[in-house]
Amino acid sequence: MARHITAGIDIGTYQVKVVISEHVRGKDKQFPKIIGTGYAESKGLRHGYIINSEDVIRGIRSAVAQAEKTAQIKIKKAFISIGGVGLDEIHSKSEVIISRADLEITELDVKNILNKSEEHIASKITNRKILHGIPLKFKIDGQVVLGNHPIGLKGSKLEIETLFVTCFEQHLNDLIQAVEETGIEVDDVMASPIAASLVTLTKAQKIAGCVLANIGAETISLVIFEDNIPISLKVFPIGSTDITNDIALGLKISLEEAEQIKLGAITGTTYPQKQLEDIILARLRDIFDLIEAHLKKIGKNRLLPAGIILTGGGSGIATIEDLARAALKLPSKIGTVHTSGQSQIYIRDSSWAVSYGLCIWGLTTEGDPFGMKFAKRTGNSILSWIKQFLP
Repeated sequence: MARHITAGIDIGTYQVKVVISEHVRGKDKQFPKIIGTGYAESKGLRHGYIINSEDVIRGIRSAVAQAEKTAQIKIKKAFISIGGVGLDEIHSKSEVIISRADLEITELDVKNILNKSEEHIASKITNRKILHGIPLKFKIDGQVVLGNHPIGLKGSKLEIETLFVTCFEQHLNDLIQAVEETGIEVDDVMASPIAASLVTLTKAQKIAGCVLANIGAETISLVIFEDNIPISLKVFPIGSTDITNDIALGLKISLEEAEQIKLGAITGTTYPQKQLEDIILARLRDIFDLIEAHLKKIGKNRLLPAGIILTGGGSGIATIEDLARAALKLPSKIGTVHTSGQSQIYIRDSSWAVSYGLCIWGLTTEGDPFGMKFAKRTGNSILSWIKQFLP
């Protein structure tokens, strides 16, 4: 029997991370078993987009080689993520008249309204490509459809509100080309924040309402869930590297030492503890002010019962949990990665969430019932989204 293997490659500004997983039938149905991991220093990227492809390719090769050695298997295909400041969201509303004489809504009606919704935003996204199309709300003759599943119901007019996640087409093509230069075929591409949510958020958190904030080296990425659906996605061009730079300037020390101090390491430098705390808190307040402003913009500030879940390298900063709670007036916790009990390798922190989340998505696209399905980069239908978010 052929092994059910998937690989996820997360090309971040700070590190390239690779996870190879195997889904063992009849064992852990929710999470695949991790059989290999690899990472390498990431060079050649800025705010999530490629500025030197040779450096990026070198980092991918190194991380993949580590993962392949651990897993004792050769990667031929992989699912990859795209993040950075190029990610953005756009909302669209459309309506169609039901085609059947008996007014019963069919998959064809849903497909037509999804296509119409996509066509509606085509003129607004020059040089951008749609990564995901997420139906947020259906209405039949003005009445909201409970359960987000209109197929089989009756009415004369079907309406939809859709969230489209887009990225710069050039950035996407550069990323795919860099991976395929290493000899690995790209199966599909997912927005990094959504990939991370697959292994850091529980279904209860996503139903109640929460915000997942990934504090990366140069960006902060947010994905907000409510009723088990991602309702908003945003990326800000600020990250934990800005905190390191502030410490280096404030304490007049090297960047390397500032990074160690930021993460709580003991160094040979003496400095007033209060001064360090003030430097870190000032930048973290800027970060949480941006998050609060976005939540206000979408009408969800202080209205997410499951609170904010912090991930990424920057989530390791001491007191960040308490500051998030105070600034956003929401419950706050550091995210952890949920893995299979069968795994040979244990992921150490949430910075691996994106690459492992890609593995889960990869298994889902092969027909397994857990997880979520997305629009293929090859342009396949996004109809599968409707069934994936049912309770």
